Amino acid sequence: MERLCGEYGVSVGEADALTVHRLGSALSTRLYAQEMDRLLREIEIPLAYVLVSMEKEGIAVDRQALVDFGKTLSEQADELAQEIYVCAGESFNIGSPKQLGNILFEKMGLPHGKKTKTGYSTNAEVLEDLEKYDPIIPLILKWRTVTKLDSTYAQGLLKEIADDGRIHTTFKQTETRTGRISSAEPNIQNIPVRTELGREFRRFFTAKDGYVLVDADYSQIELRILAHLSDDKAMIDAFRSGEDIHTVTASQVFDQPIEWVTPEMRRSAKAVNFGIVYGIGAFSLSKDIGVSVAEADRYIRNYLTKYSGVDAYMKKTVADGRKNGFVTTMWGRRRYISELSAHNKNVQKLGERIAMNTPVQGTAADIIKLAMIKVHKRLAEEKLDAKLILQVHDELIAEASADCADRVAQIVAEEMENAASLRVPLTVDAKTGRSWYEAH
Repeated sequence: MERLCGEYGVSVGEADALTVHRLGSALSTRLYAQEMDRLLREIEIPLAYVLVSMEKEGIAVDRQALVDFGKTLSEQADELAQEIYVCAGESFNIGSPKQLGNILFEKMGLPHGKKTKTGYSTNAEVLEDLEKYDPIIPLILKWRTVTKLDSTYAQGLLKEIADDGRIHTTFKQTETRTGRISSAEPNIQNIPVRTELGREFRRFFTAKDGYVLVDADYSQIELRILAHLSDDKAMIDAFRSGEDIHTVTASQVFDQPIEWVTPEMRRSAKAVNFGIVYGIGAFSLSKDIGVSVAEADRYIRNYLTKYSGVDAYMKKTVADGRKNGFVTTMWGRRRYISELSAHNKNVQKLGERIAMNTPVQGTAADIIKLAMIKVHKRLAEEKLDAKLILQVHDELIAEASADCADRVAQIVAEEMENAASLRVPLTVDAKTGRSWYEAH
């Protein structure tokens, strides 16, 4: 800064402005060189205004219900702890990996890995492998879940409620490598939904009096994008027919007529469908669906044979990423992948998975951003008493006056479905309710 002041004979404030001007010019040159100017102009800058509006509006929270639920979780944790102590034959600090390791592996003699300087590993993966050996293990896993829900969400969310009774999260546009929006203080996108107990937290996010929440969710958007990008005829036909993609995939992978597909077959096919997007390997798939590695490998090979367009697309994407050093989304968002040129084979494999996943997940992020811009604009144009307030992965949530909620749901669904033109339809399910739980 001193050099600039001396070189140009300007004040510190003027030097600051000159620095910003120079930086802007340099970044603009790079932006155009990397062909991401359209992305900035059509998506990121308009989206910034939408996110500011959402942060300012926030979402109402039922404080007392959250307090009561926290007490319930605390009581559950205490009850589980007592059962664990009975199984162990003594009381100890369940939250201490060292004490837990001593109880499980030295006192109780359960199978374990190598002991390190810090003790035995008691992470979730280790404990899940031990569930069949002793009833104490599922109790410990449940205790961990309950205490995590209590401390991180029941207690954590209470601290984030502002004086207006609403939580105002901070949305971040540049935090993730794929372009997905993230949030912080609190991280609304981390509200647990995988367990029934975790889903209960959605009950505490509510609409203000006289209003309802409108929740619209893309159906299998990443698989639809994969069908579009790969131009795979079988997958495109499945989506265009309106049939359940996981049932169709099960029929293809297991070589069975659709009417013979069992729920178990569908569950396995669903894991393969979503796993393929993330470059899943046979070992990981085998753990996910509880089959041997050889069987999981057969599922993946059958899948890539039946969906040969997907197989060819994935291979080409990795090859292009290795050649160019980056991959792109449909809107030209680049992600540079240095891992692809690494000497370490494991790091290279990571790079391949990133290369396969980024164009799909990144395009999904771009599409929902476009949808947010369109929804925000449309609600304003029609002068409806409604505002977009949350974005969670593939889901948009608006708060609308009860008398216009149906119209708002229609608008949100329309704009989301028409945010992009793909070879397969984008489908959206929109619902309304007094709470996030009811609307989802």
